[in-house]
Amino acid sequence: MGIMRWAFYNRLKEECADAGMAYGYTAKNTRIRNGLEKDHAVDARCTGGNPKSIPLDAIYMRKAAGRRSRQIHKAAVNKGGKGKLNQSPKYAFGFQLFGRVQMPGGLKGFIFGRRSSGSFDIRTLDGIKLSAGISRKKLKPLEKRKAMLTERSMRLPPHA
Repeated sequence: MGIMRWAFYNRLKEECADAGMAYGYTAKNTRIRNGLEKDHAVDARCTGGNPKSIPLDAIYMRKAAGRRSRQIHKAAVNKGGKGKLNQSPKYAFGFQLFGRVQMPGGLKGFIFGRRSSGSFDIRTLDGIKLSAGISRKKLKPLEKRKAMLTERSMRLPPHA
């Protein structure tokens, strides 16, 4: 982050004059003075200057999804000098990588892995495996993939 932080900050300052820098020790100090627990959302409120504000009941996680593998051909060349394609097709049985699907029982997740057999690796955005190999017949497509994936989850109550 070293040099990039300042380049980013200077460009942001050109766009928005009231932008400022925040440091972790200020959030910690504010959190301790207000008697709040250690949490990412609490630190964000302390940094923003509103430590006592009421948090949302949900957490939104976002993740950028790559389009495809950049390697077009496999490194090893087949007999006859013909290169073998490394990229899999865009759709497998109508499902696309990082498409949002619903599993039996109402669980929702994203396709992180596809197989030509028709089974899929389903996970949440933070990497929790919901199923390592569920059949395509048991999945219901919810939405096509986007460049920025968004997942809403309920906020856990503070630990006692």
